[in-house]
Amino acid sequence: MTEPDENPTADELPADVIETVERLTRQARRTDAEWAEQHCKRREKILDRHGFEARVREGSDGDVLVCYPAEWLEDGEVVLERIEDRSRAVERPLDTSVADWEVVERDNRSIVEAVEDEHGPIHGANVRAFADFMGNHHATRIVDATEEHVTEFLVEYHPRNAWPSDEQRAVVEESLRVAFEVAGVDRPPID
Repeated sequence: MTEPDENPTADELPADVIETVERLTRQARRTDAEWAEQHCKRREKILDRHGFEARVREGSDGDVLVCYPAEWLEDGEVVLERIEDRSRAVERPLDTSVADWEVVERDNRSIVEAVEDEHGPIHGANVRAFADFMGNHHATRIVDATEEHVTEFLVEYHPRNAWPSDEQRAVVEESLRVAFEVAGVDRPPID
């Protein structure tokens, strides 16, 4: 059996590698300890060839596979100053089907693109962060966001995980209003 993408690049993970490491992670979660260890070792070997490492982040809405560029990490912790392009990290929810996640991602991405086209890159970046939060943490479309989702995003996720610029921080609430307007939904309230 050949490993995916025999021509590795350090810039980003190819789609077949992401698919393989996600599958190996799911298999490791469904099997006994010995086989789980084998699956995790294979996943680590594949990611190492691309300069990435994997973690499984546990959350109240389910676990998420996170693949980071290895140069971002020191002693297993992400060093924020080392991050130049956040889009290089890959997150995949493990408690939803791939098909469900792809539908959520497609729908959310269309809103992000429309916001960026109509309102510019600052709002687009904030809505991309919200789309990542909704898709990766809640496996939910932007149009289905609740007031609790918005509050969690504004208070917890955006300041800590989106690494927003000063410009993004200043307009994040307006960005969400714009996203809901573009999505054609009247809710939830943003305070």
